[in-house]
Amino acid sequence: MRENSFLYYVTTVLRLALYPFTLIYGSLVWLRNRLYDIKFFNSISFSVPVITVGNLSTGGTGKTPHVEYLLDLLQYQYTVATMSRGYKRYTKGFIIADEKANALRIGDEPMQYFMKYPDAVVCVAEERLTGIPALLQRRPGIDVILLDDAYQHRSVKAGLNILITDYSRPFYKDHILPFGNLRESRGAYKRAEVIVVSKSPLNITTAQASEITKHINPLPHQSVFFTGIQYGTPFNFFTREPENLANTHTILVCGIARPEPLISYLKQGVADLHLLSYPDHHYFVTTDIEEIMAAYKNWNVENKVIVTTEKDATRLHLHYEKLVELGVKIVVVPIKVVVLLGKGEELNYLVHKYVERTITENSDDFNGPIEYVGLGGA
Repeated sequence: MRENSFLYYVTTVLRLALYPFTLIYGSLVWLRNRLYDIKFFNSISFSVPVITVGNLSTGGTGKTPHVEYLLDLLQYQYTVATMSRGYKRYTKGFIIADEKANALRIGDEPMQYFMKYPDAVVCVAEERLTGIPALLQRRPGIDVILLDDAYQHRSVKAGLNILITDYSRPFYKDHILPFGNLRESRGAYKRAEVIVVSKSPLNITTAQASEITKHINPLPHQSVFFTGIQYGTPFNFFTREPENLANTHTILVCGIARPEPLISYLKQGVADLHLLSYPDHHYFVTTDIEEIMAAYKNWNVENKVIVTTEKDATRLHLHYEKLVELGVKIVVVPIKVVVLLGKGEELNYLVHKYVERTITENSDDFNGPIEYVGLGGA
């Protein structure tokens, strides 16, 4: 008998009830894509290299650390800009992050980029087609633009499309909304030049990767890579000094789509863990801070600490002065992407080659090939 059979039954019934809406939504998305394919709608290209990082499903595939991977790869040779929608921000229109920036103004993920990459130009715009010209007008020295979560923004013709799909929920096993979690049909993967299977086990074998690649069925122009998540050295929220979480009593404050991998990771080293879970992109309000503080003060143990993610930290930062006043210890656990199966340099070369080629084709002042810095891989 199936575990959680009642929940499975209810979920199945709901999905079947929603299937007619899936047919309607899927037809509209297919028509939109078809009109772009036959050039009834225009896709505008730009002279600067534009790299799109996106997915077919609704969130949780790990786009943010992959954008950071590209920032790490490119920032020392180029002036790089990131452009995001700024999901759940309290503002509208095109904004370039500056000293006034916070998560409310530009969104939590752009704020994370802004805090970690001071040399990058971080901006937000609902419409990438109007946002890119506004960016280039304000910052004419931009060399490369990274479009975060813009795979469905077909009004912009990116030169390199990177599609992220979750190892545990690959797009080829999913269905269109609302029956499934796909924003558009599985066949939309064909628009990508690079397909990344994210959150893969760090010990994935070549045979396992080959089996998944077979299901993806890449076209001749497409390259498939597998990436995993590595947790970095925890650091103090206030001082950014390294911290050791071993044997601590941990309160995990977490408002991300899928916290399970982080929970599993922390449980390997901490004494015990208490989870305070919030919705993805949740903006903490005064009552949330009070709830967190109550959990902290009422836990009658030594060596206790509040732990959170980098993305959550940008939203907790809105209460920075209050948290300083309360005198709690908060530690942030960073993550990074690692390219698996020894294919890191291949991905790096592919990205650099695209950027170099585009700059060469669009610059009269280009004087020759560009040496590139690789990040390596596992």
